Amino acid sequence: MPELPEVEALAHFLRENAVGRTVARVDLASMSALKTFDPPWSALHGRPITGAGRHGKFLDLDCDGLHLVTHLSRAGWLRWADSLSPAPPKPGKGPIALRAHLGGPGFDLTEAGTQKRLAVYVVEDPQQVPGIAKLGPDALSLDVNALTEVFAGRGERLKTVLVEQSTIAGIGNAYSDEILHLAKLSPFATAGKLTAEQLESLHAALTEILTSAVDRSVGQDAARLKGEKRSGLRVHGRTGLPCPVCGDTVREVSYAERSFQYCATCQTGGKPLADRRMSKLLK
Repeated sequence: MPELPEVEALAHFLRENAVGRTVARVDLASMSALKTFDPPWSALHGRPITGAGRHGKFLDLDCDGLHLVTHLSRAGWLRWADSLSPAPPKPGKGPIALRAHLGGPGFDLTEAGTQKRLAVYVVEDPQQVPGIAKLGPDALSLDVNALTEVFAGRGERLKTVLVEQSTIAGIGNAYSDEILHLAKLSPFATAGKLTAEQLESLHAALTEILTSAVDRSVGQDAARLKGEKRSGLRVHGRTGLPCPVCGDTVREVSYAERSFQYCATCQTGGKPLADRRMSKLLK
């Protein structure tokens, strides 16, 4: 799933390549992706693109006061082309959900797989998007005191709170794994019971991981961002490989439709965490 660094990089890419152009036409290939009906998506036609930004993990293309907002979900992406076919994509065929023609070049919003969760909104104010209205403070806007307030009294696991968008906006499954690994904290630690020293370590790790990922990503061609993200990960998606810090094997915990990775030596004192897939849970 694209997270804060990748969405920030996509917004930067659109500011460099789309701002100043005009929306010639929008083709909607997946009606289920469009979550709004007023204004209609056709209201974007003929509007100049005046800005591009980010709200947590939402991408916002400002078309002279009318906003095309996208949440790429787990398998969505933006694919830019210097020249688009004038023929509209066939509805329900292939991965394309929406195509935006910008007078020659343009982009497709695509989604791989069968679970279609990519969401598109056409709104006059981004706050009209329910997910944006519920966002907590942006992850990179928090100082250590604000982070302490966010976790105060929270009884949930640290991993759970970090990825909860109404608490902190922008962090997903991958970067939360990386942040916790750098901070040497267990994903199962109780968020509201962290010591002042642990909170300082968590804040430093959060800032370093996200800032460095943004620095690596911004300026990259949109097509290269996924590979750039994978190349910078130390534990996430590396189950069974050696931890780059201590050499221990990176372990995995699976739950629902997702999984996360961690290093027991670095983060849990060598103690494996319980994995629901196992018949005998480790304590």
